[in-house]
Amino acid sequence: MKTYEHFYIDGAWQTPAGTATIDVHSAATEEIIGRIPKGTAEDVDRAVAAARRAFDSGWGSTTTGERADWIARLAAALESRVQDIATTISQEVGMPLRMSTPVQAQLPVNITRTYADLITGIELEEQVGNSIVVREPFGVVGMITPWNYPLHQIMAKVAPALAAGCTMVLKPSEIAPLNSYLLAEAALEIGLPAGVLNIVHGDGPGVGEAIARHPGVDMISFTGSVRAGQRVSALAAETIKKVTLELGGKSAFVVLDDAPLDKAIPTGVNNAMLNSGQTCSAWTRMVVPRSRLGEVLELASATVARLKLGDPLDAGSKLGPLVSAAQRQRVEGYIQKGLQEGARLVAGGKRPAEFSRGHYLEPTIFADVQPRMTIAQEEIFGPVLAVMPYDSEEEAIAIANDTIYGLAGGVWSADKDRALRVARRMRTGQVDVNGGRFNPLAPFGGYKRSGIGREFGKYGLEEFFQIKSVQC
Repeated sequence: MKTYEHFYIDGAWQTPAGTATIDVHSAATEEIIGRIPKGTAEDVDRAVAAARRAFDSGWGSTTTGERADWIARLAAALESRVQDIATTISQEVGMPLRMSTPVQAQLPVNITRTYADLITGIELEEQVGNSIVVREPFGVVGMITPWNYPLHQIMAKVAPALAAGCTMVLKPSEIAPLNSYLLAEAALEIGLPAGVLNIVHGDGPGVGEAIARHPGVDMISFTGSVRAGQRVSALAAETIKKVTLELGGKSAFVVLDDAPLDKAIPTGVNNAMLNSGQTCSAWTRMVVPRSRLGEVLELASATVARLKLGDPLDAGSKLGPLVSAAQRQRVEGYIQKGLQEGARLVAGGKRPAEFSRGHYLEPTIFADVQPRMTIAQEEIFGPVLAVMPYDSEEEAIAIANDTIYGLAGGVWSADKDRALRVARRMRTGQVDVNGGRFNPLAPFGGYKRSGIGREFGKYGLEEFFQIKSVQC
């Protein structure tokens, strides 16, 4: 068990103001694998003060070349810890090690490294008529991040903020906090200037809300649920802070009637089940031609049958447990709701008998799902796929757009131009066409209640700049 007794504040390990602690549990064994201190508003005050000193004393005026060098060094320090990061997150979250190594550990390194390149290529000043338009760092940024892709979501905020010249106070999820201590160790190793990055652990009411309403914080970057995002926004509004939000999703995968099902359906199922469905951008609604529904369900069922449930640290496991007992109970509630409202259970839906402990749940497929059903409208955040039939392309697009969310989606067609036409009509922040790969330089963010603002690439970097005009 890893026991931590301090917070990383002002470039050093600092003793918390209080004595309360938080136990961290393994998703697979339910055993306690770590213990961390539980922060308070007083700890947040200390962290914000350190971030303000660091910003005012020079970090905000460092050159882009200097910041690029620090970012590159931080990426290298994280890369040297990739295996430790992957193992830690597999235990915390439950993602199998075969996936957590490239996704949970290496991807944050890659994302971080992109900002070392981007910041040296950006123009911080431009002439517009008789004005000089200047990009300046926003200041002290409060960051609140989730548990499902913990370090990935952290570095999606920390790296561009560093690049822009901001300082920050970070609250990682208390459900999966151990990986952020590895980030703190990396920052200490490279000698990142004191106060640039500060990490305070704790829960939402105690630490998250203190960051959101703190008068010394200039901007909030939040990733999490819609409900929590609403609360953060309300608190931040008290001091008129800028807020960026990356929230939930109920993304649709539209399979057009000419699509090669043998390629499209396995891709769609695997996307929906990644990280046991605990992915905000997962394609949890598969919108398919009614005339091909039988073929779709046969292929989908065969695909989930190949997703071997097992210990996340076992090399043969393709799907792990859910993160907690509460999360599994939530997902099971949605499965029961689907049955009550008339959806047809095609696969899964139960706790696998072979596991006596751990928060395991079979990957689940529902058919005959209607647009107004709860499982077609609400974010489940578990391994549950709703297959929804349509009779025309227009109806497929209408179904895809018929939620309060707009985070992600997919389209598959034998005709790429046709797929692109449908993709352009989907009211969502990003769409993959025919299995298009994730691009770390492309913007990520949502329409509607999926959020405000963008992450990744130059679009994510721009969020951390203030814009000033100087007339001459």
